[in-house]
Amino acid sequence: MELDQTHETRELALLEHIENDPDITQANLADKLGIAVGTVNWHLKRLIAKGYVKAQRAQRKKLLYIITPEGLSLRAKLTVNYVENQMKLYRQTRQKVKALLNEVKKAGYSTVIISGEGEIAEVCQLTCLELGITVVEDGMTPKLLVEGYDIKLDLGEK
Repeated sequence: MELDQTHETRELALLEHIENDPDITQANLADKLGIAVGTVNWHLKRLIAKGYVKAQRAQRKKLLYIITPEGLSLRAKLTVNYVENQMKLYRQTRQKVKALLNEVKKAGYSTVIISGEGEIAEVCQLTCLELGITVVEDGMTPKLLVEGYDIKLDLGEK
């Protein structure tokens, strides 16, 4: 499912960029998405073959990309899927953090250190606030270790 999610996310981003700037080049799309031009080309060929995007020659070597009505419908569907996936991730993350924080409480602590940055670390902070666990910068207290989407608990020594 991770591959499909990345695939859908890329297609959504491509459709959004094309909608905002039909004059955009494959090189610019690759830069904006942080992927190879060949990957952009593969996605565009696929979108064109399925009728979601049209490519019209604007100049000798320049293509103009146009989203079809079917492409707009696909973009709406992909947007809904993206939001649903993000909400699912949010709920799963909160559930995992709550379970880890219950371990912290059972071990007799009321503080934690959150090691890591990003949105997942922010979800950890919100969950701590909700459960009455104080987030501190240092000390002999358990650590929530956030690495990407993975969260681990290090209870350390009491």
